[in-house]
Amino acid sequence: MDITYAIEIKNARKVFRIGEEKIIALDDISMNIKTGEICCLLGTSGSGKSTLLNLMAGLEKPTKGSIIIHGKHIEKMSEKQLTNFRQKNIGFIFQSYNLMPTLNALENVSLPLTFRGVSKKAREKAAFTMLKAVGLEKYIKHKPTQMSGGQQQRVGIARAFVSKAPIVFADEPTGNLDSKTTQEVLQLMLSLAKKNRQTLIIVTHDKSIATFADRIFYILDGNIEKVEVNHEESRGTSDEA
Repeated sequence: MDITYAIEIKNARKVFRIGEEKIIALDDISMNIKTGEICCLLGTSGSGKSTLLNLMAGLEKPTKGSIIIHGKHIEKMSEKQLTNFRQKNIGFIFQSYNLMPTLNALENVSLPLTFRGVSKKAREKAAFTMLKAVGLEKYIKHKPTQMSGGQQQRVGIARAFVSKAPIVFADEPTGNLDSKTTQEVLQLMLSLAKKNRQTLIIVTHDKSIATFADRIFYILDGNIEKVEVNHEESRGTSDEA
C-alpha cells in the first residue's frame, strides 16, 4: 500500500555557531510523517524539538539534509518562496497565542485569509464559522485583553485551522493553560485536524499531552531517541523514523 507523506526529513543536521563555539542542535535526523497523522515531538528544554519544528516549518534552514513538504524541498526555497508556501500549506498555534492585540477575535482569525486574497465577506464568514466551532461565537468582537488564556488559545486554534492548511504546527500549545482547559484545547485541536484530515504536529515537554498523538517522537540531545506508536491506525509507520 502506498503511503502519502506530508513531511519527509532526510539526514537533517542543524549547527549554530556562537563565536568560536559550535552547538549541534540537531545531529542526524530522518523521519516521515503521514498525511493526516497526529504526531508529537516530545523532549525537555534544549532537546532540539523546537529546532526540529522550525526546520519543518521553514523558519530555519538545515545545515545539512533535506526537508520535504508535500514533495517540495523547502530547504532550497528563497525567503519569498517560503513565505508563500507557508501561507498556503501551514498553520501555527503558539504557546503565547501570538494574537494581534489591536484586532478583535473575528479579525485575528480572518488574518490568514487576508494574505490569501480572500474577500472580506468570505473571510469574515469563514472566521465566524471557525469561532463558532471553538465555542466563541459570542466573543467575535472581543480583543485579546478581554479574553481569558483559554479563550485566546481557542482564537489561536481557529486562526490556525480557518484556511484548512494541510499541516498545522502547535508549539507548546497548552503551556500557559490549566489542566482542565488543556484537555479541552487538545480535544478541540484533534477533532478539527481529523475532520479535515490535516496533519498535526505538537511540540511539548509533557508526556500526558503526547498521549493524544498517533505517534510520539522522543527527542534527546538533537536525536530521535525512540518512536512510540499510540494508536493502531499508525501501525506500520513506526519504522519510518
